[in-house]
Amino acid sequence: MGEMSLGAAVACLGAAVWLLGGRNSGARRAQLLLAGGGAVGAGPPEWRQMTRELGRLRERLRAEWWAPVAGLVLAVLGSSVLPVVAGAVGVPVLRQVRLAREARRLRERRGDAVITLCGALAGEVRAGRQPGEALLLAARDSGGLGQAQAAVLAAARFGGDVPGALALAARQPGAEGLSGLAACWRVAVDQGAGLAAGLDRLEGALRAGRDQRADLRAQLAGARSTVVMLAGLPVLGLLLGAAMGAQPLRVLLHTGAGIGCLAVGGVLEGLGTWWALRIVRGAEAT
Repeated sequence: MGEMSLGAAVACLGAAVWLLGGRNSGARRAQLLLAGGGAVGAGPPEWRQMTRELGRLRERLRAEWWAPVAGLVLAVLGSSVLPVVAGAVGVPVLRQVRLAREARRLRERRGDAVITLCGALAGEVRAGRQPGEALLLAARDSGGLGQAQAAVLAAARFGGDVPGALALAARQPGAEGLSGLAACWRVAVDQGAGLAAGLDRLEGALRAGRDQRADLRAQLAGARSTVVMLAGLPVLGLLLGAAMGAQPLRVLLHTGAGIGCLAVGGVLEGLGTWWALRIVRGAEAT
C-alpha cells in the first residue's frame, strides 16, 4: 500500500510538471538560449509568468478534471486507491454539469441577441428602410440569427420565404423569440400591418420574460447556496475529525464498517443533492 501511495504521488507530481511546463518546454528553453535570453532557470520566475502558467493550467484542467486530482491527493493522504476510482467516476458527472452550464449560458446570450435584433430591426424600419434591407443591417450588427444567419439573410436578399427561414432559426436553443419575429413579419407582409409596432411589442415581451427569469434566479440563489452548503458538510466533518486526531480517512478507507458507511453515505449524498437541485429546477421551469 505504501508503494502504491508513493507511485500515486509521483504520478500526480509528474502530471503537474507536464501541465505547467507543457510538452514543448524543452523547445522553448532552446529558443530562449538561441535568442540570447541568457541562462534558463538562473533566477526565480516572475510573478507575471507564474500567473500566465497558472492561467494555462486552469484552461487545460476543466472542472471535471479536478476530480481525479483531488482523488490522487486523497489517495496519497489515505494510502488507498478508492479515492482515485471515485475521482475517475466523477469525471463524466462533472462534465455533464459543465456542459449543461455552458449550454444555459449560450441560450441566455442568444436570447439577448434576439432581443437586440428586434430592437435594431424596429429602428431600421422606423427610419424608412424596407424590411429586407432593415433585416440585413440589424442582423449584421446584433448577430441574433445565430448559425441560421446565412439562410435568413439569403431569403431576405433574394425575396425568399423570410418567415419560414426565421421559424427554422427559432429552433436553436435560446432563439425561440425568432418565431415571434416570423409571425410579425408574416402579418406585416400579408395584411400590411405596421412591422415596427409589432417588433416593439415583441421586444417588450421578450425583455419582460428575460427579466422575470433573472428575478426568479436571484430568488432561488439562496436555495442553491443551501444545497451547496449541505453537500459540503461531509467534507467539513472529515476535516473536523482529522483535526481531532480521529483519523477518519483510515477508518473510512481501511475498515469494513468504514467502507460500508462511505458507500451508503455517498449514495445518500448524491440522492439528496439530486433531489434538492431537482426541486430548484422545477421551480425555475414553473
